[in-house]
Amino acid sequence: MIDQISQKELLLDRYKSIRNQTLRLTEPLKTEDFVSQPIVDVSPPKWHLGHSTWFFENFILSRYKKDYKLYDKEFNFIFNSYYESQGNRILRNKRGGLNRPSTEEIIAYRKHVDLHIQELMDQRDDFGDSFYNFLELGLQHEQQHQELLLTDIKYIFADNPLLVAYKDYEMPQNQQAAEGWLDIEEGVYQIGFGGDAFCFDNEREQHKVYLHKYQISNRLVSNREFLEFINDGAYENYELWLSEGWEWVKENDARSPLYWLNEEGDWLSFEMNGLQKLRMEDPLSHINYYEADAFARWKGKRLPTEMEWEVAALHYGRLEEADSFSESDIPQATLSSNRSNFYGALWEWTSSDYAPYPYYKREKGALGEYNGKFMVNQKVLRGGSCATPKSHYRPTYRNFFHPHLQWQFCGLRLAESL
Repeated sequence: MIDQISQKELLLDRYKSIRNQTLRLTEPLKTEDFVSQPIVDVSPPKWHLGHSTWFFENFILSRYKKDYKLYDKEFNFIFNSYYESQGNRILRNKRGGLNRPSTEEIIAYRKHVDLHIQELMDQRDDFGDSFYNFLELGLQHEQQHQELLLTDIKYIFADNPLLVAYKDYEMPQNQQAAEGWLDIEEGVYQIGFGGDAFCFDNEREQHKVYLHKYQISNRLVSNREFLEFINDGAYENYELWLSEGWEWVKENDARSPLYWLNEEGDWLSFEMNGLQKLRMEDPLSHINYYEADAFARWKGKRLPTEMEWEVAALHYGRLEEADSFSESDIPQATLSSNRSNFYGALWEWTSSDYAPYPYYKREKGALGEYNGKFMVNQKVLRGGSCATPKSHYRPTYRNFFHPHLQWQFCGLRLAESL
C-alpha cells in the first residue's frame, strides 16, 4: 500500500507539473495566435491544448472513473488525431478552421479533466498496470506535444510578414568544438531499450547489431559550413541530390534552409526571438533529410545509420550536460566546445528508414496506433533538440519524419566508414 500511495503521489505531482508546463509555453501568445494553421504539418496551438487533454479524458477517465460523463461528446471528433479505433475525426488540414471551441473553453476543458484526474487518483488505491501505463503514456504524449507546440509556434510566427518574436532573449555565443572524429571499432553491439523504465514501443526490443569500423563527427554541422555548401552552387547541382530530393528542390525553388533569408547579400535567420543576423557558429537547423544527405555527399562523407548514432552516443554522449528549453527558456540550439552535443541541440537525421526492430510486437487497439502504423516511408532522427523535454533525452529514443519536412529542429552530424 505504501508503495502504491507513493507512486500515486509522484505521478500526480508529475502530472500537474507537465500540464502546467504546457500552459506556460503558451503565455507569450495572443488570442489570434492560438488559431493559426499556415500549413498542414502545423497544428493550431489551441488544438494541441485540447488534443493532449482529450488523450487523458478518452483513455483514462472514460475507462477508469465510474460514471464519468464526457465534457463534450463532440470533442472526440475535434481532438482525435489519428486513432482509427476511436472513431471519426476532423481532417488534419481543417484544424485551423476551428473558431470553436474557443481557447477559453479549451482551457476550461483542461481544468475539468485535471480535476477529475485528481479525484480519480484520490478515490482509488487499487489501480492495475494498465492504468499506470496509460497515465505514463499520457504524460509522455503531452511532453511530445510541448515540443510540437514550440515547433509549430515558430512556423506560425515566421509565416507572418511581421516576423513576430515569440520571446525576447539574448543568445549566448556558441563555441563549436574543433572538428574531430570519434572512432568506433568493428564489432557486435547491443542497441534498443532494456530494463523496466518507460520507453516507447518502437525502442524495443533490445537486440544486437554488427557494425563495421566507422568514425562519427564530434559535433554538428554549423551554419558557416552549410553556407559554403550554398555558395558552391549546391542547390543548382543535381549530382549532389537523391532523385526525390532534386525534385523537391525544383518544385519548391529551394535555395537555403527553412527560416534563412538573404537580404542584399546578408544572410538572416528567423529565430524564436525574431529575425536575427545569421550566427555562423550556430548548429545548422531546420533542414530536411534531402538537404542533410546532399551536404554529406558534398563533403565526401555520409549520414550515420541510427545504429551507429546510438552506439556513438553510448560511448561519447553525456546526458547530464544536455540543455533543454524547458529548463533554460532559450528555444534555440546551443553548443559547448567541450562536449559532443549528442543530446539537447537538434534532432539529427540518420540514413536509416523507420522500421520495426527484431522481435517488435505491435500492441492491439489504440496503443498499437501510437507508433507502429507509421513505420513506412519515414527517416529516423536521433538525439533530441533544444525543444525536447529533457526527460526524453536517451540514446534509444527514435524520432521519425518524412524526408521532405524542415519545420522540426533538425540538423546533421557526419560519419564515415573506415
